Amino acid sequence: MSDFNPEKLFVIYTGGVTATTPVIPRKYTLTHSDITGELFLTIGIQYAWENINEMRDEVLGEWRHRSGNTLYYCVYLYIDQGEYDINAATKRNEIFIRELPLALTAIRYGDRALFNKHPHLNQSSLIINFMSAYPQLARQENWGTFDRFIYR
Repeated sequence: MSDFNPEKLFVIYTGGVTATTPVIPRKYTLTHSDITGELFLTIGIQYAWENINEMRDEVLGEWRHRSGNTLYYCVYLYIDQGEYDINAATKRNEIFIRELPLALTAIRYGDRALFNKHPHLNQSSLIINFMSAYPQLARQENWGTFDRFIYR
């Protein structure tokens, strides 16, 4: 896994979302540059589809309500990249698993003002959806809570 460098993270709030409001709706689009290693986090009421390229290696996330009044954070990863090649999809799956801790750390750090205002969000479940046409790669996993991904 790559080390998180906060100096390479750039955050933009759109659509009336601020550093601390609202919690819902609040959607995250994390993209990156393979050349510079920079991370680009857009937080808004909609995903930043205009920032997504043909590689489809973005991390999409959003806060959702669970039964009752608890929240969880839902992540969507597109494993297949529009190709139907099991070997390529398997390799992308491995890369997503390796780099996801960096992505979650960047999201948590990039939206730290929200977490400071609502510290209970640190204990919210992280539900990761691996989206794939291949049943062996399509799955949902619980990756613990955001408190595992606090940058120190």
